[in-house]
Amino acid sequence: MKVIVTGATGLIGGKISEKLKRNRHEVIVFSRNPEKAKTIVDADDYYEWNPLGSDDGKWKNAIGGSDVIINLAGEGVVDKRWSESYKKRILKSRTVSTKSLVDEIKKSSSKPKQFISASAIGFYGYERQQAVDESSRKGEGFLADVVESWENSSEDLEQEEIVRTIIRIGIVIDKNGGALAKMLPPFRFFVGGPIGSGNQWFPWIHIDDLSELFIYAIEKNLSGVFNAVAPKGVTMNDFAKSLGKTIKRPSIFKVPEFVLKLIMGEAANAVIKGVNVSGEKAVQNGFKYKFANVDNALANLLK
Repeated sequence: MKVIVTGATGLIGGKISEKLKRNRHEVIVFSRNPEKAKTIVDADDYYEWNPLGSDDGKWKNAIGGSDVIINLAGEGVVDKRWSESYKKRILKSRTVSTKSLVDEIKKSSSKPKQFISASAIGFYGYERQQAVDESSRKGEGFLADVVESWENSSEDLEQEEIVRTIIRIGIVIDKNGGALAKMLPPFRFFVGGPIGSGNQWFPWIHIDDLSELFIYAIEKNLSGVFNAVAPKGVTMNDFAKSLGKTIKRPSIFKVPEFVLKLIMGEAANAVIKGVNVSGEKAVQNGFKYKFANVDNALANLLK
């Protein structure tokens, strides 16, 4: 299949692109900087694509004839402190980019068969008492509002007879980036521990399972919303203990909530608050998690 990937130079996009190539799919990368993308990710072709700025427009020609579009584009949620301007950029980087693809798909005479859009478990908000699944209502807060707008940006495709797949991604663990990479240095210097109270849920997923879920969605033509989290949830305390045990370090030095709030502002809520998210729908649709247990996942990544 001919698969277009946006956000291919990121942690998740790079892994998905790698697995697509391994499965003999043709990978087309849409990037703000195609020359830089060529040095990061192996693909069959590269196009300049910049929904928030200007580009040469040649990417529009690649839409026709493609089989699948995987849309992963978006500014990092916890990369910077949330100023009002950055919050607007977080929203626009997701909604405007998605809308640009959808609008071009609608114009194309040769439409892709499937549109897979990344989303986030931020849809469910924080600190809900009951476990949530794909049928649960939207939560409250900035991230929940962003995710709702993000997902709604592609709903027009349902009128185009295109399979629309939404994957709400949890906390991705990989030693090369994301939450785990940030937690490792203090642990290695014997000052690691849980972030915040430690009692909050930590809805994690191994990078390999996440990328395999995207591939599975293509191969099985999955439609609808799916949570991308490991089926066995843990709390932050559990995760920190497992991490310490894996690398033979103590897990006793908590990072207080007020410290994170001083550093990150409102964005700290994405780290110190959690929600118990179910990953059962993917399992019920035949997906098999390779790393369902956090001990096994960390051992695979770090040993």
